[in-house]
Amino acid sequence: MSKNQYRIAVVGAASLLGKEVADEIADSPLASATTLLLDNDVESGTLEALGDEATFIQTLDTGSLENVDGAIFTDADTLREHGRTARQMGVAVVDATGHSDVLPDAPVLAPQMLGAARLNLESTAVRVAHPVAATLALLLRQVAAAVPVRSAVATVLQPASEMGRKGVDELQQQSVSLLSFQSTPKEQFDAQVAFNLLPALGESAAVSLRAVGERIGADLKALAGGEVVVPLLQVIQTPVFHGYAVSLFVELESPTQPDMLAAALQSEHFDRVGEESDPPSNLSSAGQPQALLRIEPATGAPAARYAIWLTFDNLKVRARTAVACALELTRLRPLGSVQ
Repeated sequence: MSKNQYRIAVVGAASLLGKEVADEIADSPLASATTLLLDNDVESGTLEALGDEATFIQTLDTGSLENVDGAIFTDADTLREHGRTARQMGVAVVDATGHSDVLPDAPVLAPQMLGAARLNLESTAVRVAHPVAATLALLLRQVAAAVPVRSAVATVLQPASEMGRKGVDELQQQSVSLLSFQSTPKEQFDAQVAFNLLPALGESAAVSLRAVGERIGADLKALAGGEVVVPLLQVIQTPVFHGYAVSLFVELESPTQPDMLAAALQSEHFDRVGEESDPPSNLSSAGQPQALLRIEPATGAPAARYAIWLTFDNLKVRARTAVACALELTRLRPLGSVQ
């Protein structure tokens, strides 16, 4: 059957990430594609904006993926339920969830930041790089292009929205409950996150911070390909709804002037904030396409050591990467016949 448009499905369209992915599609080369918004029975029928138009979220079932070229999965549960079936139906699958083990062998990509993906005609699935891994890989690559990096250490401050809507809702409920001197819900974090900083969550938490750190490290290695030093990582859960912050310490092979380091980081993906302005924060980076950063010589250290404070919108980076991955896969599917 001939066709002249790609068909792209956003699976888990009612999630926080799903909404962001739909917005990114509308502003991307895939805007001309037919976009389907799919979710479970509870969310189906909801009216959502897709670019300048409004569309309904449709019920997700096996039949809804027929004749679809690519599916961006934004929810781990739906990926586990429908991911393998989608691939068997010939759908190119993009795993944007960040917490799924369904596609362990799929290549990890961040093509909008680190160049075109190395895919072939047999590629049927990709995994979206963790936004921290993609951002650090690009930053360290740009620094290393100017002066070799001897070592790096990163403290990653994770927001509640990395656990989706349930994480955001629980943080809000915990905050209200504590201010009302009531017991706090702990279904997602299995710990008190509100007004607190934690290096680990409870044993029954939906996501392990150790697992997050391991995934960031693995994705960074996959993206860097041995070109940059992979930093030592620690992930801290913060009482913040949206936006990653990263405190990065780098030791360079030779003394380097701050202006030279700043020049190395000039790109469309980074916006350096000077001392004359308020420092970057998760609030100031919300909705921004670039990561905001500030560079300072490490206190009491020689000119070869620098502290870099970095903030960026976790949902926007993940969504933009997911759409870029979908675009790479669709390029392998010429229009003219249904795959």
